[in-house]
Amino acid sequence: MKHVGKSYKKVDHKGILSGKPAYTSDFIPKDALIIKVLRSPHAMARIIDIDVSKALLVPGVEAVYTYKDVPKTRFTLAGQSYPEPSAYDALILDEIVRYVGDEVALVVARDEATALKAMPLIKVKYEVMKPVLDLHTAIDNETIVHPEDDIHFNMNVGAEPKRNIAISYHKTVGDVEGELAKCDHIVEGTYYNQATVQSAMEPFQTFGYIDALGRLVLVSSTQIVFHVRRHVSRALGIPTSKIRVIKPRIGGGFGSKQTACTELMVAFVTWKLQKPAVLVYERKEAQTCSTTRHGRDWNIRIGADKDGIIKVIDMYALTDAGAHGTHAFTTTTAAEHKSVPLYNKNTAVHYGSEAVYMNHSPGGAFRGYGATEALWPLECAVNRLADELGMDPAELRQKNLIAVGEQSLVYDEDEYMESGLFQEAVEKVKKMAGWDERPHSWQIDDRYRGGLGMSLALQGSGIAKIDTASVEIRLGDDGRYTLYTGSSDMGMGSNTVLAQMACEIIGCPMEYMTVVESDTDVVPFDPGSYASSTTYVTGTAAKTAAEELVKKIVDTFAKFMDVEADTIEFDGLVATTKDGSKTMTVAELAPKLLVNFGPTYGQLSGFASWGSHTSPPPFMASIAEVKVDTQTGQVTPVNFYSVVDCGTVINPTLARVQVEGGVVQGIGMALYEDVRYSASGKLETDTFMTYKIPTRQDMGTLHTEFVESYEPTSAYGVKSIGEVVINTACPSIQHAIKNAVGADVRTLPMTPEKVFMGMDEKYKV
Repeated sequence: MKHVGKSYKKVDHKGILSGKPAYTSDFIPKDALIIKVLRSPHAMARIIDIDVSKALLVPGVEAVYTYKDVPKTRFTLAGQSYPEPSAYDALILDEIVRYVGDEVALVVARDEATALKAMPLIKVKYEVMKPVLDLHTAIDNETIVHPEDDIHFNMNVGAEPKRNIAISYHKTVGDVEGELAKCDHIVEGTYYNQATVQSAMEPFQTFGYIDALGRLVLVSSTQIVFHVRRHVSRALGIPTSKIRVIKPRIGGGFGSKQTACTELMVAFVTWKLQKPAVLVYERKEAQTCSTTRHGRDWNIRIGADKDGIIKVIDMYALTDAGAHGTHAFTTTTAAEHKSVPLYNKNTAVHYGSEAVYMNHSPGGAFRGYGATEALWPLECAVNRLADELGMDPAELRQKNLIAVGEQSLVYDEDEYMESGLFQEAVEKVKKMAGWDERPHSWQIDDRYRGGLGMSLALQGSGIAKIDTASVEIRLGDDGRYTLYTGSSDMGMGSNTVLAQMACEIIGCPMEYMTVVESDTDVVPFDPGSYASSTTYVTGTAAKTAAEELVKKIVDTFAKFMDVEADTIEFDGLVATTKDGSKTMTVAELAPKLLVNFGPTYGQLSGFASWGSHTSPPPFMASIAEVKVDTQTGQVTPVNFYSVVDCGTVINPTLARVQVEGGVVQGIGMALYEDVRYSASGKLETDTFMTYKIPTRQDMGTLHTEFVESYEPTSAYGVKSIGEVVINTACPSIQHAIKNAVGADVRTLPMTPEKVFMGMDEKYKV
């Protein structure tokens, strides 16, 4: 192929490296009013009186808004296609505050210093309630996190808000208890994955203004421009046609910007005052007042026969939804679909979860979207089963892996595995790491021991039967092309990949394609960049749009050249008849189309919408190598070997960077990152001084390779890669630690203290 499979630099790399304006904060209007948020010091309280009179007397303060001033229509901040399964349980400002840091009032001033001066003058009287901080006592707690009666659900998610149950989901296929009774080996255990924060370099920020037509314009670092527009429309009660949302470049998202953190407050202030306004979160706000990965407490049972065939998988999670049910249902159900099918010789399965409202920061979307959490206990349990059987963990997995053409017990009736080189990926990663040629546990010196550990992972590609992306490609009057997409490039290079996929069809060089993204007035609908959907869903739409455009161009050339279309060869720049007698460049053709003469006229464009009946899973096999300090329990990653099957690799360099970035985030979750609360519910890890994310010194050496299956449902045989790459680090490292020093650590993160204590079998960690 001409472009697919080639490593191109990101299309915007020169501008970013040269420091040209690119991010939201680079474009804030100079006259924008500054918004600052007064936040709750209490984890659970009702505002019984709030006096803003003294704050309003400060010169330069334009307005102060409280729950009394905002609309009372509840909404969800989750960036999901309508009808969202997330609860409509939020207001712009609420009479009840539900976590330390929740919004109490908005101070709007001419400058930041004035806003900060006014904030302490707001006097708030609270009725403080006992917060819900224990996951295991949340259900039927004396404190009801959402006592209001106007929470709305678009569908049945099993919620019982008055019992603090945000969602309840269970799926059982077969007789779990009966089949377990037949098993020769049963592994059972509890595991915990902590909440983690996405910690993007760019914090949340939005500014708004009223344009010349009286429309509300929001410029924001968001992954979901069209979803934001819908949320604002609902919350403010204004039509979407009166709202425009624009996304400049994003400095990282990882799912955090799939939730509208700042947009609703800015929209309200801007629309209310009819003046430009801006809200930029400080780092502490970004860490505290957004969303996190859901903390989950797991119980798992897997049963196998004497030959190691896994007959039963039974998984249950008690989940911390936090203050709102944002993404709680979808992360739960996605986790089922991306974990249980991995091993597919089952005769019975059960997967379930209750997500409970608590007085913590809301849970939300984080790279891996539920699969990361579910694969943690599953893969740890499979490694324990291998130990019990005295079987190589790789052999056990290869005996049970799902194969192409198979259906999982949890799949829909028309769903099956359509592609995958899963066995090949396992074999390749074994060879890379020398799995069969060296011990999995060894003494390095008097102090350190080494260990190897393995795990596998699935993910998905888009949301089957729901999300649909549209792409338009236009031929400009200069003979060059512009691709319009609503997807959001968050630094992963998706605009480059979309350009490659379109240019492959058109035939033109990459520099002839410009990508315009994420402006609701300009681009066609796209749900946004999440659910590992861009290459698979939006990319297939881009290929289809390019095919339509090429057909139109060739047909138009045929009319101008007075020949049949099937006699023309077109390379994206020049059309030539097959006999070589006639030739015409697209640069010559394009301006002729914009005037009313000749055989045809009008600008040419290709348009396509595409969604899939399935969500084909990419696959990852990983082996971690660690060294463990036997005197302190300190774990040092040494090597991390990964093989990924993401279908056809469009851009090998960008794909490799995706793998490496995801692995490092997984290492952070495995060893360092932890959202911790005090006894009163205050977040203790609210800065990078207390919330450690891994640096280059903490990741060891990463080794990445690919196997390329061909996915028949997509353009060029692609599958996703963005999320699967975070899923293997936690269980692989856990297995490596266990092999090295015998510590079976089952709560994340695996800190030195836990590892050291785990080396003594008396302690359960």
